Amino acid sequence: MKMAAHALTTCLWFDTQAEQAANFYVSIFKDAKIGGTTRYANEGQEIHGKPAGSVMVVEFEIRGQKFIGLNGGPHFKFNEAVSFQVHCETQDEIDYFWAKLGDGGQEGPCGWLKDKFGVSWQVVPAVLAKMLSDGDAKKSQRVTKAFLQMKKFNIEALERAYDGATA
Repeated sequence: MKMAAHALTTCLWFDTQAEQAANFYVSIFKDAKIGGTTRYANEGQEIHGKPAGSVMVVEFEIRGQKFIGLNGGPHFKFNEAVSFQVHCETQDEIDYFWAKLGDGGQEGPCGWLKDKFGVSWQVVPAVLAKMLSDGDAKKSQRVTKAFLQMKKFNIEALERAYDGATA
């Protein structure tokens, strides 16, 4: 069966914070932007229960990926089953995204964090995939052991582990 090629848009369900979340993300990623905003009307109020004029949907884009933030009510919550990865080339980038995305949120292990809206992120060094897929199993095992002990990734410590350095 031939299927039409369409872009994918990620829909994030919020209770009432879609607009605040979109503005938060756009403030962090330099190549992000807000698109259109749709507001609830009086029509259908017996179903949606939202005040007329309040934000229903806000469109935004991060690094070319399109998102929709939907104020759908308190029925669903974010969890770690879905996360967004931010691949960073430098430690400064890791430090920046870790601090910004984690502000008001919760740190987790191995580069994971939840932002203040409950959305899960992984802030990872771009070089990690290369290290973990190295044909030398001892190198990848050392890197794995090192990163399993980290919250925020430390590229220098990962490189030391990869090279077999003890300090």
